[in-house]
Amino acid sequence: MTTTTTTTSKPTKRSSVILTDRACERRVTKRSKVYDRKCPGLYASIIPAGTATFNFKFTDATTGKQRSTVLGVYNPETFTVDHARSRVYALKAMPPAALVEQLLQTKAVQAARGRTVAEIVEERIDWMKTKVLKRDGEMRPRVESWESVARHLRNFIVPRLGKKIASDITKHDIATLSGDIVAGRHGGKASVSNARHMRRAASGLFNWAAEAGRDYVSTSPCVNLPKLDEEHPRTRVLSADEVRILWHGLDRSDLPWGRTTRLALKFALVTMLRSGELLPIHRDEINASEGTVDIPANRVKKRRAINAPLPDLAREIITDAMGNYEYAFTGRFGNAPLARQAMSNALKGTKRGNGKAKTAGLCELLGLKPFTPHDLRRTAATMCGNLGLSESSISLCLDHQANKDEHGKPLPAVTNRVYNLATRSRVAKKREVLDAWAVELRRIVGADAEMRMAA
Repeated sequence: MTTTTTTTSKPTKRSSVILTDRACERRVTKRSKVYDRKCPGLYASIIPAGTATFNFKFTDATTGKQRSTVLGVYNPETFTVDHARSRVYALKAMPPAALVEQLLQTKAVQAARGRTVAEIVEERIDWMKTKVLKRDGEMRPRVESWESVARHLRNFIVPRLGKKIASDITKHDIATLSGDIVAGRHGGKASVSNARHMRRAASGLFNWAAEAGRDYVSTSPCVNLPKLDEEHPRTRVLSADEVRILWHGLDRSDLPWGRTTRLALKFALVTMLRSGELLPIHRDEINASEGTVDIPANRVKKRRAINAPLPDLAREIITDAMGNYEYAFTGRFGNAPLARQAMSNALKGTKRGNGKAKTAGLCELLGLKPFTPHDLRRTAATMCGNLGLSESSISLCLDHQANKDEHGKPLPAVTNRVYNLATRSRVAKKREVLDAWAVELRRIVGADAEMRMAA
C-alpha cells in the first residue's frame, strides 16, 4: 500500500535585513524592495537606473487598510538611511488621524511636483497678467512687465526645458542653457543680455513655483550660477553737428517715413520722454493753460505718474503733429497712437526675411552713425549737463529717482516713494531745464530754422 503525503506550503514571509546605505547604492537588474529589520515599515525601492526611494508602509487604524507614503530619494549627502529612519520614527509618533492627513498632504505635493516646466510656465503667465488693484486705485496686471517676462519664458526656457518635470530641473540645466544662449546655440544670436533675461525669468518662475501652496519644486535651481560677463551700457551721444543734420533731415518731404513719426523723434529729443510715454499722449492729458502733460503711471517705467512741462518748442511740435486727432502722434488709421516700435524702426529701417533692406532707416539716409530713440534722451541730458544745469533737475526730467539732496547727501529710499509727494517744485525744476534746452536746441539747429522748428 502506497501512502501519499500532501504538504501545504506556507506563504513566504517578506525577508528583511538591516538596511544600509551600501544596499541603496547596489545595482539591480529589476525593481526590488529591501525592508529594514531595524525600523519596521521602512523599505527602499531600488530600480535598475540606480535610484533608491525610501517609503513607509503602515496600517491605517481607522480603516484597517495598509497605506504607504514616499519619504524621499536616497542621496549619500542629504538623505541617507539614518535620515529615513528618523523620519519614520517621527511619523510613528503621530496620532493615527494626523498620520493619515500627513500622507494626503505628501501625495498632493507629489502630484504637484509631477508638473512639467511648460505647464508651470503657462500657469505663471496667467498669474502675472491677472489684474489686481494697484496703489493708484487702478486695476492692472499683477506683474506689469508680464509680456516681456512671458516672451523670455516661452522663447528661451520652454523650447529647451519645457517637457521636463519642473522638480527635476537642476542648476546645471540652467547654467547649460545660459551658456548656450551666450554662445548663440539657443535663441538666436549670441547674447549675454538674453542670458541675463532668461536667468531673471527663470529665477522668478522657480521661486514662485516653490512658494507654499504650490510646492511644484522644493527649491529654486537658479542659485550659485556662474557669473555672466559684464554688459557695458550704451554711451551713444549725438554731437551738435549730428543733431543739426538730424533735425533738418526730419523736415525733408522725400524721406520714406511718415511725418508723424519724424515729429515724434523731434518731440523725444526736446522733452527727454521715453517712446512708450510720449507716443500715446491723448488730448485729455495735455494741460494747455499750465503748459504740461500728464503721463499716467501705467505708461511709465517706474509706474509713477509724470507731470512733464512742455517748453514752447515742444508745444509747437505736438500741436502740429496732433491736428484734429485725439492722440498726439496718431498711426496710419487715425484712431490709435503710433506703435511703440515706430520710432526705432524709422531710425534703423526694416528688413525682409532674407535680410535685404526693405526700407532704409533715417540714420542711413542722413549719413548718421546708428542710434536709438533712447539715445536722444541721453544726448539731451548730456548737452544740458554741458550747459551747467543742475544734475538733480536733469534727473527729474529723465524720471530718475533722486537719491541725494541738493547738498549731495544720500536720501532715505522711502523719502521720495512715500513722503515727498509734492509735484509743483519738481515741475518748476524740470521746466527750468527743458526751457534752457529748447533755447540751446534752437541755437544748434541754426537761425535759419527759427521759424520752422516744428515743420
